[in-house]
Amino acid sequence: MDPGHGGIDNGTKGSGGELEKDIVLAFSQALREKLESGGKYRVAMTRVDDSFIQLSERVRFARTRGAALFISVHADALPRKEGLAEGATVYTLSETASDAEAARLAEAENKADVIAGVDLTAEPNDVANILVDLAQRETKTFSMQFARTVVDELKSAARMHKHPLKSAGFKVLTAPDVPSVLIELGYMSTKDDLKQLNSPVWRARTAQAVVKAVEAFFTPRVAGAGGGRR
Repeated sequence: MDPGHGGIDNGTKGSGGELEKDIVLAFSQALREKLESGGKYRVAMTRVDDSFIQLSERVRFARTRGAALFISVHADALPRKEGLAEGATVYTLSETASDAEAARLAEAENKADVIAGVDLTAEPNDVANILVDLAQRETKTFSMQFARTVVDELKSAARMHKHPLKSAGFKVLTAPDVPSVLIELGYMSTKDDLKQLNSPVWRARTAQAVVKAVEAFFTPRVAGAGGGRR
């Protein structure tokens, strides 16, 4: 589990001073509790407090622990001049973003490491080549499968973006051997979304929807434990 931002990187900011880093940590903690309460899953968090974690470290965190699934949690905001947007969105990794808004968001998130004085411009940017070079087509397929399941489950619990399933070049999704998705819970720049993001009741309901998606993702793998990813 990867609560986005943290430390000196606040992420986006709500009209009442709410910080993305706090909202996504609260949601991730609620999701972790629900996942672990059933006794079937062990959840590791990239951060459990207000700490800054580099994007590359978040990916390394998942890989070194042999993670079977990586979920990065964020909350978006749209500049006022770009109009109004609302609802949750689920992203998978792509060489090229699925639309201009996805490209804008990925670019903003990928600059997070520069905030801490670590310039990552020297690293390869063509994340699709990573997948090709390491022959991890299976990982990409599993990521898309899980993303679709998350979207289906979230529809019953949260307001969804008009295009809820997207792809973009998020560096945090580049683990070549760990199915990975990034969930944007909603828009902190939109009044109704912000109200929900601040609601413990909404948080619990939405976290439960993600739990159902995780259950659906792993069930066929457990049933066929003789082969394939668990």
